[in-house]
Parts: sequence; C-alpha cells; structure tokens
Amino acid sequence: MQSYTNRVIFVIKHIVCFKLRDNSEAECLKAKEILLSMKDNVPLLRGIEVGTDFLHSERSYDVILQVMLDSVEDLETYQSDPYHCSVVKKYMHSVRESSVAVDYVIE
Repeated sequence: MQSYTNRVIFVIKHIVCFKLRDNSEAECLKAKEILLSMKDNVPLLRGIEVGTDFLHSERSYDVILQVMLDSVEDLETYQSDPYHCSVVKKYMHSVRESSVAVDYVIE
C-alpha cells in the first residue's frame, strides 16, 4: 500500500448491476451512455467500465457499472458527488427495476 499525506491509497472497485424496467437495446445503450458520462464529470474516478448484457437470461441484469477509486474515502465522496447524484443516480433510479452492488479492495 502507498501512503499519501497520511491517507492510505488502495484500489477500490465499486460494481453495480442494474435490471431495467425496459431492457430494450435502445434503453440499455442510453443507460450505458449516462453511466459513462461520469468519466469526464467525476474527477476522482481512477477508471470506469460499463457493459450491457447480451444473453437476456432470467437471472441476467441488463447493465453493469464498474468504477475504480483510490480509497474508501474516495468511495464515500463519489457517493455524494454532485454530478453522480443529480444526473446519474437520478436517471438510473428512474429507469431501474432493481440493482445490486458490491465494493471491494483489489489486492
């Protein structure tokens, strides 16, 4: 682990899977675009990946978001970031049927 001004630097991976009410290709791609818009609008992101499901099985989720951050503190800051909250969360909450998340340290 690296230390930067008394702050421990990790790599945190935050993953969210979304099941959309309308999982048409157009709606999945729109959700993907909104999620990817964080790349240029949420500066503390170390990395971002977004994918859409192609199997459409009964257990599938439609869209996956993976972001990487440097610390638990950055994850907490990300959760309240103005762009993340006012644009991305607002949109995703309006179109999702359900979502699940996991956060872990990459070792």
